[in-house]
Amino acid sequence: MKFRIEHDTMGEVFVPADCLWGAQTQRSLLHFAIGEETMPTALLEAFAVLKRSCAVSNASLGRLDEVKSQTIQTVCDEILSGSLSREFPLSVWQTGSGTQTNMNLNEVIAHRGNQLAGETLLHPNDHVNLSQSSNDTFPTAMHIAAVCELHRRLLPAIDQMHEVLLRLETENQDVLKTGRTHLQDAVPMTFGQEVSAWRCMMEQSKAMITQSLDGLYALALGGTAVGTGLNSPPGFAEAATAEIASFLHLPFRSADNKFHALSSKDALVFSHGALKALAANLMKMANDVRWLSSGPRCGLGEIFIPENEPGSSIMPGKVNPTQCEAVTMVAVQVMGNDTTVSLAASQGNFQLNVFMPVLAYNYLQSVRLLADAVTSFTQHCLEGLQPNRSKMQENLSRSLMTVTALTPYVGYENGAKIAKLAHSENLSLKEAALSLGLFTEEEFDRAYRPEDMV
Repeated sequence: MKFRIEHDTMGEVFVPADCLWGAQTQRSLLHFAIGEETMPTALLEAFAVLKRSCAVSNASLGRLDEVKSQTIQTVCDEILSGSLSREFPLSVWQTGSGTQTNMNLNEVIAHRGNQLAGETLLHPNDHVNLSQSSNDTFPTAMHIAAVCELHRRLLPAIDQMHEVLLRLETENQDVLKTGRTHLQDAVPMTFGQEVSAWRCMMEQSKAMITQSLDGLYALALGGTAVGTGLNSPPGFAEAATAEIASFLHLPFRSADNKFHALSSKDALVFSHGALKALAANLMKMANDVRWLSSGPRCGLGEIFIPENEPGSSIMPGKVNPTQCEAVTMVAVQVMGNDTTVSLAASQGNFQLNVFMPVLAYNYLQSVRLLADAVTSFTQHCLEGLQPNRSKMQENLSRSLMTVTALTPYVGYENGAKIAKLAHSENLSLKEAALSLGLFTEEEFDRAYRPEDMV
């Protein structure tokens, strides 16, 4: 491998000749060879938007000449296109401020810009990082990435699932079945009503995630090192944030208190709490689906789900609720990520949180996993889900809890007598009620109408 010599304030470093990064990136690769987790693409794209917007704003404020600004913008556009993805190799497990990733962007943009210009036009710190600090760019990039991933991935996936659930609810409004509480038989309901709970889960989850966006729209950019804005010209924070908002067509705003924006990560904790709530809803829904589809002969068997692949390497013909299993594993991962996000946000001292890379990694992983899992569960399970009407009717006819409809006529204790006799003697509720002399046949038929119990 061929190398070139790069330098920083600590001296010279050998860098692979075919790479665009510089000395600080190379030092990070040397000193933080930890794990396989690298900085998420969404975060790197957010940094590219940030650097691009800073170049525009620095030029508009007279801090950067137009040629340098345009060159930085051109390279940032290349990063956003994905053509320079191999130039960002750094581990999540690095400095807690994310300084090395900020410098990775600065070095790649400067080196690539100099290639395009055919001269040494850009310096990583003096031009690409102008009016910035890692301490305000990294939290800004975190918020940008979070917002973009929510809008681009997760919210559309939730909308797709909601649409399918609304169809299932509407189609099954009149399909009677047994309700269940404590895993025991309960009073009747319709399958449409059961699905309506799942549909409402998605509405509530979307509402909570959307509510959490407001805190994420506030950006730390302009606070520089500790929140004072040192080396950032007046108006820079507002100009750069407005440029980011315009470029992404999203309502980002400059954070009112930059000291808070640098040191606190409460907006990400709040938002990830909404992601955890979605994970809990998905766990509940997926468990409902696999219970209802259990069987095919020795379980509840009240719904049919798509048979996507063989379920066993030893039992021929077995098919498993694998989409449910995938969703619930994702839910568990997100719940674990929430602990990491919460602990990371509680750390750091004084003017800076120094657990930002792990916080960003876990937050963005949760968004990505939830979006993919919701899409997969919708397409490969819910879209093909069908009620087993005959099984629902059979279970309903055998349920003892429909006796609840009789208690207004004979009271709770006599209702219990009917249910217990029916259960112990393997009788129908009607046979038990007539045997106890609590109803005539005509009276029972008038009182006992499952379709009126929903």
